[in-house]
Amino acid sequence: MSNEVSSENRDSGKKTLVLALIAGMCGNAMLSWLTVSEVTFSIFPLIALVLSVQALYQEYLKNPIPEDFPLVGLAAFFVGAFGHSAFTKAQYPDAGSNFFAIMVVLVLLFWIGKKMGYILKEA
Repeated sequence: MSNEVSSENRDSGKKTLVLALIAGMCGNAMLSWLTVSEVTFSIFPLIALVLSVQALYQEYLKNPIPEDFPLVGLAAFFVGAFGHSAFTKAQYPDAGSNFFAIMVVLVLLFWIGKKMGYILKEA
């Protein structure tokens, strides 16, 4: 029985991280539309942002959150935001350099991997 609960919490954690990643990407897409003149408006990032935030809220109400998980979720949000920023700046080089955004994404992904137990597993 406890094996099922831990499996359910692990799947819930992954779902939360993916939703936070999507929310970060969509938030940055909306911000890019406002700040980068080459990016045109699309309604789809707004729809995806609303749906991902709603799903995050429903997941928050349904499942308990471990103590250190909000920081990991926030890091996943920033991975999505900075990842989309790097993609946009690679697509439109006049918007600026994407070096900082790529470095932030790599550091945050390493930290998330360490917190989730995929990198540098503790004995």
